[in-house]
Amino acid sequence: MTRFDDHAVLVTGAGQGIGEATAHRFAEEGASVLVTDRDKARAERVAAAIRDSGGTAVSYACDVADPAAVDGAVGTAVDSFGRLDVLVNNAYACHPDPGSFEEQEDGPWYEDFEITLHGAYRCIRAALPHLVAAGGRGAIVSIGSVNAERHFGSHAYSAAKAALASLTRTVAVESAPRGVRVNLVEPGTIRTHAWDGRAEVLERAAGHYPLGRVGEPADIASAVAFLASADASWITGVTLPVDGGLLVSNLGMLRDMS
Repeated sequence: MTRFDDHAVLVTGAGQGIGEATAHRFAEEGASVLVTDRDKARAERVAAAIRDSGGTAVSYACDVADPAAVDGAVGTAVDSFGRLDVLVNNAYACHPDPGSFEEQEDGPWYEDFEITLHGAYRCIRAALPHLVAAGGRGAIVSIGSVNAERHFGSHAYSAAKAALASLTRTVAVESAPRGVRVNLVEPGTIRTHAWDGRAEVLERAAGHYPLGRVGEPADIASAVAFLASADASWITGVTLPVDGGLLVSNLGMLRDMS
């Protein structure tokens, strides 16, 4: 038996990167997975790969900015698998900063919040009744960022991730008496498609991590699976950095001073 036998899991933004790795990890541990992504073809590619590996997965095109799409995704998970035990909020938007803060335009700012924060809120709202019905094993794990803790650029994205951490804590307290745990994982730099064509940037970034490398999507998937599992049955409302030691170090300054 694996940790997620007879569990149903919904992962947003699962068409690539962290979401894709997370969907595979849950399937490998026995879960039935609803793979959602704004890009239908990407979602189906991941779901098909899970099925080809012997797992159970269904794809669904879901833009978390659309409340009807979110409700449809949750309904599809319940209709397909008969239940919903775990929600993973991974979908996000991140626009580059302008040259100076006063040049920031409303459109990109609002979109980062609309997807990263409001999208997670919609998913939690739609999924929570089903997670409560899961009989004490309901879990929500959201993907935050070390940007919520320190200045690494991307003002709107960082603020939205910080708000998501706050939402995690408040929903954790509200839902705990109903048997649902709510936690958040804060990744550092992760080797995803967002860094395609910038391998040299990742190489330089690795030098700032005490563990000597940037993260891989599987590193985050492992943490998500832990927090969603019975192994974390007495953990709720936490923000777990999975960052190679970045937040507790300042290797750049140490090198400059040595």
